[in-house]
Amino acid sequence: MGENKLYNILMYSHDTYGLGHIRRTMAIAAHLRSLSTNILILTGSPIAGRFSFPENVDFVRIPGMIKKTNDEYQSLSIKINPDHALNIRKSIISATAKSFQPDLFIVDKEPLGLKREVLPVLRWFRKNCPQTKTILGLRDIMDDRETVCRDWQHKNVYRYLDELYSEIWVYGRQDIYDAAAEYDIPEHVQKKMYFTGYLPRNQATNKTKRKTRKKFCVRDQEKMIVVTAGGGGDGFQMMDTYLAMQESMRIAGLKSILITGPFMPRNQRRHLAKKAKPFHIKVLPFYPRMEEMFGAADLVVSMGGYNTICEILSQATPCLIIPRETPRKEQLLRAHALNKQQLIDFIPWADLNTQNLHEKLVSMLDNLDSYRMQISQFQLDGIDFIKDRLHQFRDSLS
Repeated sequence: MGENKLYNILMYSHDTYGLGHIRRTMAIAAHLRSLSTNILILTGSPIAGRFSFPENVDFVRIPGMIKKTNDEYQSLSIKINPDHALNIRKSIISATAKSFQPDLFIVDKEPLGLKREVLPVLRWFRKNCPQTKTILGLRDIMDDRETVCRDWQHKNVYRYLDELYSEIWVYGRQDIYDAAAEYDIPEHVQKKMYFTGYLPRNQATNKTKRKTRKKFCVRDQEKMIVVTAGGGGDGFQMMDTYLAMQESMRIAGLKSILITGPFMPRNQRRHLAKKAKPFHIKVLPFYPRMEEMFGAADLVVSMGGYNTICEILSQATPCLIIPRETPRKEQLLRAHALNKQQLIDFIPWADLNTQNLHEKLVSMLDNLDSYRMQISQFQLDGIDFIKDRLHQFRDSLS
């Protein structure tokens, strides 16, 4: 297939709560797009419209759903029966897939989609468009071994990985966390499983870094710390502890910026803003260009979701991770794995208090160069792998 012929990529990102899925999907799309490649993203993210979409990339918004329990969801915005909302989502997904007729279909994280909503489309591709490549894209770590294996056995996922997916891409490194072994992937399925490496983000230029620091009034002699909670739904305690530390044992020469995430409850955001005001700490609910913010920072404090980690490491900025341990252990497992590589430092959630936070930050601020040197030697080469696979797929259509 010539590079001039249009190649259609459909990406599914269920996005029940948080920013992770849509940010990962958009990062991949931004790198794969070209004049001869159309990319259409199916997303349930309520804030997809806040991001700027590059040329040849667009999105179809499906009604948002939010998880109430492990297996129970409700509509995020409209007051509608959950089953009706799921039916609408299924109808939109199916109609989009059949109309767009993609050459490549990439499903993010959930093998069957939210409540199995992608299963009918995967079956339709196999029967009616067998030439369509179907890819399951998994972050480096999903959850602990027992939880993932139990969930996948219950949902019959292992069978569908075998029957309905062309390939499985793990956006991580096998030597850091071996998802194939941890999640009991059958040997014949492992043969179509690829560890892509971690996904890089655009690096902020020195000019952009200076501009961002100036925008937030960071003086030359000051250190800039960015505290971020991703989507923000469960980041209040971390940010409140950070501000309590500033109250009781303030570190001199710092300029702090808190980005709560758009899903932090409004009353919690107001509490943080009020608490931050005496220290002239800026509190933002959302920032669309996080790579610029992380690039400008001297140090980032975060909970350690996959995308935030990739964004921080892409800027070679030292980071302190405070990983949550519920409802998934994914962030804690990632913190341990990357700490072994000397890429990040972390404080377990149960050990988070003002004293521990203060001691860790002071220690890290005194050793920023050693952290930067270690990070600079770490390759984030996942996009190179994906581009190479894409070229092979396109060549096979020639």
